[in-house]
Amino acid sequence: MSAFDALVEALRRLPGVGPKSAARIAFHLLQHDREGAHVLAQALERAVAAVRHCRRCNTFTEQEVCATCLDPERDRTQLCVVETPADQAAVERTGSYRGLYFVLMGRLSPLDGIGPRDIGLERLYARATDGEVSEVIIATNFTAEGEATAHVLAEALKARGLTVTRLARGVPIGSELEYVDLGTIAHALVDRR
Repeated sequence: MSAFDALVEALRRLPGVGPKSAARIAFHLLQHDREGAHVLAQALERAVAAVRHCRRCNTFTEQEVCATCLDPERDRTQLCVVETPADQAAVERTGSYRGLYFVLMGRLSPLDGIGPRDIGLERLYARATDGEVSEVIIATNFTAEGEATAHVLAEALKARGLTVTRLARGVPIGSELEYVDLGTIAHALVDRR
């Protein structure tokens, strides 16, 4: 395989990048931005070598324990469970949550062979029952797998005596009801307050 073809194949590993997009990116980097290609390669090499999982919450960090877990200003009684570090970053960007996190690094998906051991549920249960946490906020995605994961987590955590809440779902701010899908409207009605 040529170096160009290997680059295209490597770029295709990125989410949402098909063969045409991968080739377009490769052509751009090699034709118009070779310096950018070097910067990208070095940054990727450095990140792969330096970034690891936080010992406490499982998110990405360069230290043994991430800055969020070490922050004494965080509310240690709340633990928000998310699927990925990207989901954690999205919650953090809101500026409205000041508790701690646990990142599953996936979700249950029996059809894909992903079970409780694959997403570290035992580590989550140990973290949630450390004596400090009193509420676990389940913030998995509202997909079929995310909902199944939320259900399994909620049952297991409630059985361990913890208060479990789930992110609310409903009609997005600024939307008009006639354009909102029926499932969202139905959940909004059931979860109304």
